[in-house]
Amino acid sequence: MSLMKSLARVAAGVLVAKGMSTMMKNRNQTQTASGSDTRSRRSGGGLLDQITRGTQSGSQGSGGLGDLLGGLLGGNTGGTTAGSGRRYGGPNSTGASGGLGGILDQLTGGSQTSRTGQSGGGLGDLLGGLLGGTAAGSLANKGSQQQNDASFGELLNDSLSNGGEPEVAPTPEQNAVAGLMLRAMIQAAKADGKIDDAEKERLMGELGDLDDEERQFIREQMAAPVDAQALARDVPQGLGPQVYLMSVMAIDFDSQEEAQYLHQLAQALNLQPQMINQIHQEVGVQNLYS
Repeated sequence: MSLMKSLARVAAGVLVAKGMSTMMKNRNQTQTASGSDTRSRRSGGGLLDQITRGTQSGSQGSGGLGDLLGGLLGGNTGGTTAGSGRRYGGPNSTGASGGLGGILDQLTGGSQTSRTGQSGGGLGDLLGGLLGGTAAGSLANKGSQQQNDASFGELLNDSLSNGGEPEVAPTPEQNAVAGLMLRAMIQAAKADGKIDDAEKERLMGELGDLDDEERQFIREQMAAPVDAQALARDVPQGLGPQVYLMSVMAIDFDSQEEAQYLHQLAQALNLQPQMINQIHQEVGVQNLYS
C-alpha cells in the first residue's frame, strides 16, 4: 500500500487512542480533589476534543468508530470537480478543508511544498532524506503517479475518510513526505526512552497488510536512535510545522523527556514558541511554552 495510506492508518489509531486515554484521565481527575497532575490536561478544543465529544455523545453512526473517524479526521474533501469525477484537487484547489489534512495544509499556507513535497537537491536526494536512508525510490513509488493537482492534506483526508488509498494517487514526493511523518511519529513515541506495548499498538495496530519492504521501513524507524536534530535535517523547507504536529500527536505528555524532545525538535526546526503553541491547540494538548 502507499505510504499515504500507512500514515492515515497510524494517525487515526494514535488520535483515537489519545482521545480515549485523555477522556479517562479527565474523568479520573474530576473524581479526585483537584487533579493536580497538570501534564495530562489539555488546552481545550482541537481534534482530541472533537473525538472525545463524538465518542461521549455516541454519534458514531451505523459504521461505528470508523464513521466517527471519517467525519472528524477526514474533514471535508470538497465537491466533485466539474467533469473530472474527482472529489478534490485540481489547479484551483485551495487545499484540504477541515480534519487533520486541513490543519496540515493550513500550516504550509497552501504552498507548493504542500502539493509535492519538493525541495532543492533533486528527487533522489529528497526521497532518500525523507525516508531516512531506506530504499526510497521503491517505497515512494508504490501506489503513486508522477504528478497530480491535489494537496498533501486532501490526500490524507481522503485516506482517513475511507480507511484506504486516496482516490487520487499520491506522487512519489507526497509518499515520501508521508514516510517522513511516520518517522516523526515513531521518533516522538520513543522520546521518553522507551516504546511500550501500548505505543507499539498505536503505531502498528492498523498496519495489517504491510509488505516486507514496508515492514522493514517501520522496523528501521523503531530501531533508530531518538535524534531530533537528525530528523530536522531531513525536513524540507516549509514542512517543519507539519512534522512537529505529527510528533505532538504521538506523545502522551506524561514525562519530562517528552517535553524536552519537543523543545529540541522545535529548536532544530527553527519554529517560534507562538507557532508551537498554535499547533498544540490545533491538536488539543497542553501548550509547550507559557
